[in-house]
Amino acid sequence: MTQWKKIGHIFDPTQFSLPNGCVLFAQAPQALVFETFVRIYFSSRSVDPGTNLYRSHVAYVDMTKDFGKIISLSQHTVIELGKLGTFDEHGVFPMNVLRVGKQIYGYTSGVNRRLSVPVDGAIGLAISNDDGYTFQRVGDGPVLAPSLHEPYIVVDPFVQVYDGVFHMWYVFGIGWKQFANDTALGRVYKIGHAVSADGVRWKKEEARRILSDKLGEDECQALPTVIQMADGYHMFFCYRYSSDFRKNSNRAYRIGHAYSADLQNWRRDDSIMSIAPTKDAWDSDMLCYPHVFQCEDNIYMLYNGNEFGKYGFGLAVMD
Repeated sequence: MTQWKKIGHIFDPTQFSLPNGCVLFAQAPQALVFETFVRIYFSSRSVDPGTNLYRSHVAYVDMTKDFGKIISLSQHTVIELGKLGTFDEHGVFPMNVLRVGKQIYGYTSGVNRRLSVPVDGAIGLAISNDDGYTFQRVGDGPVLAPSLHEPYIVVDPFVQVYDGVFHMWYVFGIGWKQFANDTALGRVYKIGHAVSADGVRWKKEEARRILSDKLGEDECQALPTVIQMADGYHMFFCYRYSSDFRKNSNRAYRIGHAYSADLQNWRRDDSIMSIAPTKDAWDSDMLCYPHVFQCEDNIYMLYNGNEFGKYGFGLAVMD
């Protein structure tokens, strides 16, 4: 069993003034480890005055390496939203960061609104040449997008380089449904895999679902994160029912686990996860959007709690 010890609720956006007019939310935290501190990127939300709908913006908080103190919180625009009509016009959520030589690659999950369904999305690439202070797109279009056999939303990238090959685990939609016990349209999505020689041009394993379902065909799987350990590769992700999950904690996100020896074949085993909701706490109803990383000699997991990260993120350490 991967034993996790909760350290606590380390960042609450309600206690700070966020950039870009954002209010609440610090979703999908992603860590970038520096020599003397850890930078944690996240997505917050502003309200579009024209439509009264949310837009997601990337910000970051710098913390000491023991995560006991906040050093600073970004007050500038880390990455601009996309141009009118582009795949990331209405937000970036999340952004996964990766050191590549002297640069930092930011794989963005771009969001744009539609009429027939609430949202569409694709994956873009932005690069930082100033140690992650700001990011600039390599182009206005995505590097991974809906395609012939993955025609719906493509989002939630996580990228690592193993043996000179870029590996991306991401989420692809398999359809939209109207569920009887839900008023809103629900999307169903699974975790997929792609490879690249340069981190820009990607080859997908079209429509291959690399994880088995625990909750049935309509299970939603989101935001994979992969770490290599002595015994192989471990993936952590979140999963939920496709309907009645917003207010029903029994159907809300939980964190799952899978193992692979070769990065191709994954064996799912959620039972080894020891991290669970805490009664009457900020994460009592939901555990979602995990990010696992190594810092010094420890393996940590950042994660969001209730209401999809509305009140920030917490931290656990592998024991």
